[in-house]
Amino acid sequence: MSVWRRKPIESFHSDAKKSELNRVLTKWGLTSLGIGAIIGGGIFTLTGIAAHEYAGPALAISFMLAGIACTFAALCYAEFSSILPVEGSAYAYSYGTVGELFAWFIGWNLILEYMMGATTVAVSWSGYFDKLLHLFGINLPLWLVNDPTTAIEKAHELGIDPPAFAFNLPAFVITWLVTAILVRGIKEAAKTNNLIVILKVSVVIFVIVMGAFYINVDNWSPFIPEQFIDAKGVGHFGWSGIGTAASIVFFAYIGFDAVSTQAGEAINPKKDVPFAIIMSLLICTVLYILVSLVLTGMVKYDTLDIKAPVASAFSSIGQPWAVYIITIAAVAGLTSVMMVMMLGQTRIFLGMAKDGLLPRNLFGSVHPKFKTPFKSTILVGAIVSVIAAFTPIDKVSEMCSMGTLLAFSMVCLAVWILRVREPNLERPYRTPYLPVIATLGIAANILLMLQVRVGTWYTFIAWGILGILVYFLYSRKKSNLHPGNEHQLDK
Repeated sequence: MSVWRRKPIESFHSDAKKSELNRVLTKWGLTSLGIGAIIGGGIFTLTGIAAHEYAGPALAISFMLAGIACTFAALCYAEFSSILPVEGSAYAYSYGTVGELFAWFIGWNLILEYMMGATTVAVSWSGYFDKLLHLFGINLPLWLVNDPTTAIEKAHELGIDPPAFAFNLPAFVITWLVTAILVRGIKEAAKTNNLIVILKVSVVIFVIVMGAFYINVDNWSPFIPEQFIDAKGVGHFGWSGIGTAASIVFFAYIGFDAVSTQAGEAINPKKDVPFAIIMSLLICTVLYILVSLVLTGMVKYDTLDIKAPVASAFSSIGQPWAVYIITIAAVAGLTSVMMVMMLGQTRIFLGMAKDGLLPRNLFGSVHPKFKTPFKSTILVGAIVSVIAAFTPIDKVSEMCSMGTLLAFSMVCLAVWILRVREPNLERPYRTPYLPVIATLGIAANILLMLQVRVGTWYTFIAWGILGILVYFLYSRKKSNLHPGNEHQLDK
């Protein structure tokens, strides 16, 4: 059946040779992109609710479990990226192993991870930027820093009349600033990201080192608080709470797979992309575990502030000046996350356009000077900026997670299928104990998908149905592999 046709592996290698993108990224440049995508606002926000409500001091175990779950997918990504060193990530990997419809569905849902992820980050960035302005005594009007729904809710909380119009200006502006950097070129984007990564990793290390001097070991007792079940049947604390917390902090790891979308701009993608995927995840896991131990050691877990746990922890020990450093780091950190998310989205679109599944003149057009897919970058920037300006953050964040979890599961499955179908294929990196790793990766990610709200599942299914309609109405007939379109392979 034509919908299961697979793109030949040699075609991927041919695409890599014909790539118009600039190959300027080293293994540490790629690793920096991975860290830039992973360390964002999550470490400054998710730690609060996860420790306060679910895990207590055992939050460190939750971060460890979430890191291990991500590692299963990361190891599978690493093998695939060594075989298929092209932009496209999970979409490309699926196209070469399972089939076209499956690959299209993955690519369609990666829009949820990258574009909706960038939108979520833009709204979060606006929130932190507003906090930063408050610290310096600058107060923007409510209607200028919130979407309409959130502005009305906040107005009711403050007991004032709701605004007739609201527009999240900071989210809109930061999106276009990031878009401008991405249009200029990967080298400029990488340099900007490197500076931000150095800043935010320095601040994370500062939190760990300085916070260590204020640890009271009594705050770690009991390390795993006694479990109880609330009225809704949700488990708090104990091992049940640790598991729930792991599903919450898992989303602080989203982004390492963005490294695989940069294979087209890597100097030595077969070796450097696998290295960067695993190294960025390892570095961030260690930092996350240390931060969680320090935070729960500085302040008793049940007194941690849910909204700003890191900043409030330093305030409680008489170091309010640290709040300025932490808030600035959060603003910078979210900027680099957004940059890598939008970068990844446009490279996936580029891969799909090269295969004929998306219009070439829009998504496959590379700027003659900057060597970037500038048209799709501007389009993505326009969509993200508008959604971020008018949509509440909770409406897009869970959809981002669904797209990610599906992609992780499918990569684990696809690398296993390819190992069986083509055992003699050259693999510069091989995932150890693949049947075990792939099975655990699929199980872990599906389990986390089942934790998502029912309403999000309905939206996810509707999005999937729309994607399948687009495939059969347009992409299937335009595909390079469709009979009569073979000439497209030479373009």
